[in-house]
Amino acid sequence: IMRLGATIPNFSAQTTRGPIQFYDWQGDSWCVLFSHPADFTPVCTTELGRIAVHDHEFKKRGVKVLAHSCDKLKSHVDWVNDIKSYCLDIPGDFPYPIIADETRELAVKLDMIDEENKDKESEAMTVRALYVIGPDHKLKLSMHYPASTGRNVDEILRVIDSLQLTDRLKVVATPANWTPGTKVMVLPHIKDEELPKLFPKGVDKVSMPSGKVYVRTTTDY
Repeated sequence: IMRLGATIPNFSAQTTRGPIQFYDWQGDSWCVLFSHPADFTPVCTTELGRIAVHDHEFKKRGVKVLAHSCDKLKSHVDWVNDIKSYCLDIPGDFPYPIIADETRELAVKLDMIDEENKDKESEAMTVRALYVIGPDHKLKLSMHYPASTGRNVDEILRVIDSLQLTDRLKVVATPANWTPGTKVMVLPHIKDEELPKLFPKGVDKVSMPSGKVYVRTTTDY
């Protein structure tokens, strides 16, 4: 099971951009590795298309994108032409590689198959699994969607912004519905006397009926 904090194992794979060794390919970048159930299916076409359209946003954040499914390499190559035809706002060449995992070995290793089909390795499709992987090759965030529900690229970018911010500062967390530029929460273990040095522009403290002061917010990041 791929739990948060687990190390993504190094693996070899064939992709639409040639063979890769994952650790060498990732280098010291962040990575989004995501699976989709099958080529030439409607929802998957929209997902890979929208992620391709937003490729510049991933690059801006220093994030490499790697797709995965259990179809053949030739199938991926032919399908990419359909994706580009359907999503006309993809600029230039298709921007990221797609892994061809015909044996489903990698899908099983990375826990991308649902409970009902986990023991049917010869026929099970992958779910919509998405992993955000840090430069240390550790799993920072995972999302699992069923085949019936397409993912939201804006949410993927939002959580990457949160992960990178909290990794850089280590003294804040992002609240519900957070977006870059809005208030973050100071972690409870940070003492009040440390606040002026950490956040010279100030911290807002929220009074609660309990009398406990644990909600401290700031935009100083």
